[in-house]
Amino acid sequence: MNRSVLNVTYAVGFFALAAGLLVARANPATAYEPSLFTATPTAVWVGFGIALAIALVTALACRGRQQAIGIALGATTVTAIVSLPLIRNYRFAGMGDALTHLGWTRDIVSGNLQPHELFYPGLHSLASVLHFVAGIPIERALLLTVVVLFVPFLVFVPLVVRDISGNGLAVGVAAIVSWMVLPINNIATHMGVHTNSNALFLVPVVLFAFVAYLHRRSTVERLPLGLSPFSALLYLTGIALLLVHPQQMINVVVLVGTVAGVQYLARWRYSDHPMLDHPTAYTHTIVLGVIFAAWALTNERFQSALSGMATGMLSADISGGQTVDQRGASLTEIGGSLGELFVRMFLDAAVIGLLVALFVLVMWLGWTKVDRETSAFVTYFAIALFPLGGIFLLYFVGTPTMAFRQIGFIYVVLTILAGVAIAQAIGGLSRYFTMPGANTVAAVALGACLVLGLGTVYASPLIFSPNQHVTDQQYSGYETSFDHGVDDQPYAGLGYDPYRYDHGIYGLEREAPLTSAGTASGEVDPDEFEAGNYTGAYRGSDYYFAVTEYDVTREIEVYQELHHSEDALSDVSQQPGVNKVVSNEEFELYAVESTNATDGATV
Repeated sequence: MNRSVLNVTYAVGFFALAAGLLVARANPATAYEPSLFTATPTAVWVGFGIALAIALVTALACRGRQQAIGIALGATTVTAIVSLPLIRNYRFAGMGDALTHLGWTRDIVSGNLQPHELFYPGLHSLASVLHFVAGIPIERALLLTVVVLFVPFLVFVPLVVRDISGNGLAVGVAAIVSWMVLPINNIATHMGVHTNSNALFLVPVVLFAFVAYLHRRSTVERLPLGLSPFSALLYLTGIALLLVHPQQMINVVVLVGTVAGVQYLARWRYSDHPMLDHPTAYTHTIVLGVIFAAWALTNERFQSALSGMATGMLSADISGGQTVDQRGASLTEIGGSLGELFVRMFLDAAVIGLLVALFVLVMWLGWTKVDRETSAFVTYFAIALFPLGGIFLLYFVGTPTMAFRQIGFIYVVLTILAGVAIAQAIGGLSRYFTMPGANTVAAVALGACLVLGLGTVYASPLIFSPNQHVTDQQYSGYETSFDHGVDDQPYAGLGYDPYRYDHGIYGLEREAPLTSAGTASGEVDPDEFEAGNYTGAYRGSDYYFAVTEYDVTREIEVYQELHHSEDALSDVSQQPGVNKVVSNEEFELYAVESTNATDGATV
């Protein structure tokens, strides 16, 4: 492409991106949004779409500096999409673990908790620094931290592939696949304040340091005690990953240990192989393992997690298969199916995974023209997937949620391998078409996968999971309720336990709970609630019943009254023994007298 035309094309792309950002910023969220995607103005998506289309084509067709500009355009656009809760002025995002992380950050800021007292203080410490340095609210600092930790994923995936293969097309493909954000599955990994998921985006940084070490040919550059600069970088990035979340550090140790094992076998089996020229990873496996053990094994939270997994593996009541069956039955009741959900959430990931698997198989059979050096690195990562997959199976039997977290890490590795695999496929297509023709086919296919990937980067009704948007009204509603509620009266939610808001508003480290939501909370019993027994729907005692716009959207619109009906909810305030005590546009709190308190009367 003519350089002048290319420059104009890039200008159009960056202008479209800037226009999208300006429109998004000019249209902040004013109420709860069930879907971030549909609530964001169409003009924003038009601008982002133009930018991504230009970035995708140039990442495939260009090389050198021009390709780098295209990759930068695409990475910036994807970062903008991930930043939409921040750009559109969300009060906060995340109603589960995210609120607990908000509470811990609040504790660090207030001095009630020291960072080293947390098992994974990286996210919270960085947010605290941003809060103090920039003077922004803690909630906003956490949302900004999510973006800061996400960016390395987009930067280092193509860098790792460049170091592995040196193929410009593979670098461009790897960049595009990274824009799909495949490690996020919205089952156990989420785009938001979720330390396990946030740690996934730092893994390519550690792998880049590791690949750089393996590529080192000279022994001249040494630090004191003979330590390689790349080894030091690997240890430092590993420690950073450990502080964000130790589970992903375990996976890195397994991957590095697998590479060490492959190197040992190669030295025993071959007399001439590229692996023999790579420095060994034996010491790095031991050092990284010791760093993890020193941090984790003495931690009570880690011990309880191990105990829970062991219990799950030995118990017939806990299994991934049962979880899948239950979800499938629920989806059928609301008119969906596991097949439909799979297509929406995992089709792009399945396609990428299948392409990588086929490529590795064909490469091992010797049917490709991959050079021996690249083949060695692909073999390292591919063989590492076997023990990583074994860990997934253990999790699936014991704690299914952890299994889907493991899939997140596996897809970090697959994202890297996909760059090499798809580049080889495009090269193969070029023998039947021209190279521009092969790039066109690849651009269409990758573009479709990119739309699927970015369309599920945040939860939405599309995947039967509404956006976890915390609005000012919801936050202030819970805050008012906790501040003025009776101390020993528990709180119950509509399919949601309010204790997370207690964490987010007041923190977790205090001498005694400030509200009863910190010690006594739960959900109303769906059967009793639907039967009209509102006064007896929660543990047979007086309680506060909290309901938000998020709850109503989830239960009525998304779950289609599977557990709670609109009629039952609308009847609550009309019943004896039920009084509305707090109300705003998106939050209502009812004081409910128990059946015993109303002389055994039921509704």
